[in-house]
Amino acid sequence: MAMLNILNLCFLLCTQICFACERLGKFELQEIYKEGDIIIGGIFPITFKQENDHASFEIKPPTSKCKGFDLRTFRWTRIMMFAIDEINRDDRLLPNISLGYRILDSCASSANALRAAFTLVSESEKKESQCYPPPITALVAESGSTQSMVLAEALGPFRVPMVSYFSTCECLSDKRKYPTFFRTMQSDYHQAKALALLVKRYGWTWIGVLQSDTGQYGIAGFTKEVQKYGVCIAFVATVLRTYPQSKILEVVEMIKQSNVKVILALVAEGDVYPLMQEVVRQNITGIQWIASVAWITADGPSTPEMFKSFKGTIGFGMPKKTILKLGLYLQEINPYKDPNSSFVSDYWEAVVGCRPQFSVNILTNSTKICTGDEKVDNTHKFFDVTELGTSYKVHQAVHAIAHALHWIIFCERSGGNVSRKCLNLSEITPELVTKHLKDVHFVDAYGEETYFDQNGDPPATYDIINWQMRGGRVNHIPVGYFSTLENGRYDLVVHEDKIIWNTGNLTPKAVCSEICPHGTRKAPIKGLPVCCFDCIPCAEGSISNTTGAVDCIICPIEYWSNERKDSCIMKVIEFLSYNETMGIVLVALSLFGAGLAFSTMVLFIQFRETPIVKANNSELSLLLLVSLIFCFLCPLTFIGEPTVWSCMLRHTAFGVTFALCISCVLGKTIVVVTAFRATLPGSNLAGRFGPAQQRGIVCSCTAIQVVICILWLKISPPFPEKLFEQRNKKIILECNTGSDAAFYSVLGYVSLLAVICLVLAFLARKLPDNFNEAKMITFSMLIFCAVWITFIPAYISSPGKYTVAVEIFAILSSAFGLLLCIFMPKCYIILIKPEKNTKKHMMGKVPKHGM
Repeated sequence: MAMLNILNLCFLLCTQICFACERLGKFELQEIYKEGDIIIGGIFPITFKQENDHASFEIKPPTSKCKGFDLRTFRWTRIMMFAIDEINRDDRLLPNISLGYRILDSCASSANALRAAFTLVSESEKKESQCYPPPITALVAESGSTQSMVLAEALGPFRVPMVSYFSTCECLSDKRKYPTFFRTMQSDYHQAKALALLVKRYGWTWIGVLQSDTGQYGIAGFTKEVQKYGVCIAFVATVLRTYPQSKILEVVEMIKQSNVKVILALVAEGDVYPLMQEVVRQNITGIQWIASVAWITADGPSTPEMFKSFKGTIGFGMPKKTILKLGLYLQEINPYKDPNSSFVSDYWEAVVGCRPQFSVNILTNSTKICTGDEKVDNTHKFFDVTELGTSYKVHQAVHAIAHALHWIIFCERSGGNVSRKCLNLSEITPELVTKHLKDVHFVDAYGEETYFDQNGDPPATYDIINWQMRGGRVNHIPVGYFSTLENGRYDLVVHEDKIIWNTGNLTPKAVCSEICPHGTRKAPIKGLPVCCFDCIPCAEGSISNTTGAVDCIICPIEYWSNERKDSCIMKVIEFLSYNETMGIVLVALSLFGAGLAFSTMVLFIQFRETPIVKANNSELSLLLLVSLIFCFLCPLTFIGEPTVWSCMLRHTAFGVTFALCISCVLGKTIVVVTAFRATLPGSNLAGRFGPAQQRGIVCSCTAIQVVICILWLKISPPFPEKLFEQRNKKIILECNTGSDAAFYSVLGYVSLLAVICLVLAFLARKLPDNFNEAKMITFSMLIFCAVWITFIPAYISSPGKYTVAVEIFAILSSAFGLLLCIFMPKCYIILIKPEKNTKKHMMGKVPKHGM
């Protein structure tokens, strides 16, 4: 079924070609022809502009006229002729068989290229009424990818092999669509990879791109490659030689409005030239241009005028070869030797500067008539055969076809002894040539390995070319190379010291945003590509130690970011130490309070026989003062680096000492209440609440707290702990309570004792004025309760070492409150008002003044 479909398609195309032949008649195409046993066709854009191209199948179209002679492509035709003559003289390649050629002009037009192709694959014009199988065995064509696509698609069903010397579009590698297409020029697929590696090498992340009609395939491949390296395309503009000036101006304006400093022009020479002229006219400089293979070494753009804006242009070109014998061959071209040869008069006018008289059809003011004595200047660039790029690709294409023919005819690859013929010349078909072109593999006389892969593409090898001005002319200086390696790898070598950039020796920068320095990260800008970003400093506790970081790295838990946010440093370990100001002040207050309590105890011991000391229960007072001394010394265990023992000691010591202290106050309060009740008739409280009962209350109340603390230490004791907070640059070293329930039980028990004391003291507030013990206890308990009620929220909300400071402050405040409220009035009487330290005064029996 598939074969039937192919045959139907071939029949349909053949019918269309026959119809076109009959309706359009003959085409007046200039051709270069040479007889031979085997004919190879050639299509070249010898002229680059076509007029009156309005073909229609309704009327016979006017004769196509082409103008604009292209000296460069004319040389390509001569190299094809030279290569065929070279093969005919070679006894090892196609011996005793002559090759001929038939070369036509495509006028750089797809329509005219198709006309030329139909002419080449049709039989001689002597049989105009019929269409016959192709008389050529292979075709060397075309320079433009667009023209090659048209030709390859039209000739593919007939299996006519076509070898292109300058078409680079990756799309032509599609063997399903173009089964007979081959090329000696590298595909844009490899060029895209080469360009991407070049862009990556110099860190260009923000570039503009110019494309032609078929350049979209190369741009797609290039974009796919550079996206791997984080490169963004600022704009993609299309330029064609057929565009009106208004569209060219639009592209130039786009370039001016953008902030790109590097532009890739993946276009053909003819397409980019009008844009280059406008760029020069508007004096746009400061842009580093990257050229494609199609125009990096072209003569047209490589002029001193263009160099003003395109200085330092860099790109990939074909490796240069030298064909020494070609120089003499080109110098033999002369219109007087062969006046009927096509395009020779145009060549003579381009090289010598005048036109032979016999070839002048219309005389204009600009036409100079030759005298016949003119000679060519051998130093003209046309005769320079030392740096051949595209010209060599034409030579390579012809030799590839010849090697395929040799294998068909002699059943062997070239270079061996001739054995026997496999086929007669009459049996050679284009389909056989196509088949054997796939297997061609040889090394030519210039050391170049020639073969085609499964897509009909050659191995990729490029020279890196740099535009430099030397001796008043633009030179294409090789500054490196690119080549394919095994396993799909590539090799890019650049000699940096040889490159002259548009900016001089300084490598151009092409970024939308400057690379983020250490300590910052990229932040995308909404609505812009990823290459455009803001640099935001890393948050506290995170760093970036590389340029262009996308995210900041969070420091390990024991580390913090430095000021520059580019490295992690150890966090400061924080605890309330003896060396800092706060620690020194608290130690001083603690020692002062302990000293004050000790002094009071000494004073009470010294005046223990005085009424005021006896009236206040000297035993409980001394025990209370001892407990207050321990309460004042208790904060010392809270200061300094927490350890296992200090953590257990500080909380239990605090709980037991304060329980002892409040138990003593409770005992004194009960004594005061019972003393007051004992004055009432019939009361027996004083006898039932003596010293033994007082000691029992103190010991039992304290013992309960001791039991709680022992259980705490047994079940879940306090321990030192490091608090790591991600947003804090300090490691807080503190004591974990172990069990919050036990901690708050200790506080709660002390608070319970304080509340009981407060209530009992409040009930005894009506005692005689001179006996003010109950009032002082009430005031001390009010201060104690107020301090510890405010302690809880302050303790919870205070950070780090301030938590410990708050707890110490509460301990000292409550201890000072008890000491001052209970003992200072008594000390005042003992030291300042000794006359009041009498039993009568204590009983309130001293007469008032004035009575």
